[in-house]
Amino acid sequence: MSTDPPTFDLQSHSLHSDGSLEPGEVVAAAAEAGAELLALSDHDTVDGVQAAADAAEELGVRLVAAVEISSVDGEQQDLHVLGYLVDYHDAVLRERLQAWRADREHRAEAMAEALRELGYQLDETELARRRAEGKPIGRPHLADAVVRHPGNAERLASEGLAERSAFLVAFLIDGRPAFRPRTKPTIAESIETIHSAGGLAVWAHPFWDLESPDEVLASVERFRAWGLDGIECFYATHTREQAELLADHCPSRGLLATGSSDFHGPEHRLFSRFRAFSTYGRKPILGPISG
Repeated sequence: MSTDPPTFDLQSHSLHSDGSLEPGEVVAAAAEAGAELLALSDHDTVDGVQAAADAAEELGVRLVAAVEISSVDGEQQDLHVLGYLVDYHDAVLRERLQAWRADREHRAEAMAEALRELGYQLDETELARRRAEGKPIGRPHLADAVVRHPGNAERLASEGLAERSAFLVAFLIDGRPAFRPRTKPTIAESIETIHSAGGLAVWAHPFWDLESPDEVLASVERFRAWGLDGIECFYATHTREQAELLADHCPSRGLLATGSSDFHGPEHRLFSRFRAFSTYGRKPILGPISG
């Protein structure tokens, strides 16, 4: 059995969402790492896909046009649906993504104000730059704005929250003091939007968001009823047991079984390397995504 890492990597992010590189630089990093099939899947935007496609053509990488839509499902406030092979020129897709980004911007402002009320100062430099460039502001950017402000340094050090991820988990996830909920889009709305743009809808990293195997599988069945096409079974933080559970579930349900390292940039704490995930000997089911 080959232990080589997969040559596909079907989730990555650029400066158009929460990655640190330009789209062309993301493609170049993937090519250097030996990725042959790549998806640029920025959150709630397809604005970087064309630049990534241009770079991929030059570098001999097959690029899948993609988007990752942040979605809600009841009390679950931040599940993600990947849309593959979408027509990224589609007007309806772009209009809906724009509306959902606007909703997220209002939510980001509400969380920023909550952080100020909790006594934290925010470094506005990067936030202002993203606003000026029309790029979204998400919770990682708010966490950065707090940890970078020198006025918070002593407090953050005493609380053990001087690193972005630690602060985000402490204050900006569901149930934490500065978190503010979103109401749209639902999983069903995301799936329908992806399908209307000619794409395939895949649930991203289920065990990143849910812990219970029973809850994950029950959610898969509900999402299938809404048209879900696949599951991201193989993922940088999925354990062997989790990956195998999902991969074994897909064939009998007619679902694709995809995977990714979720590349965000070379300096990211968790998602810094392409092809940094394993299929554990299970066979991926990429269907039309593989070209």
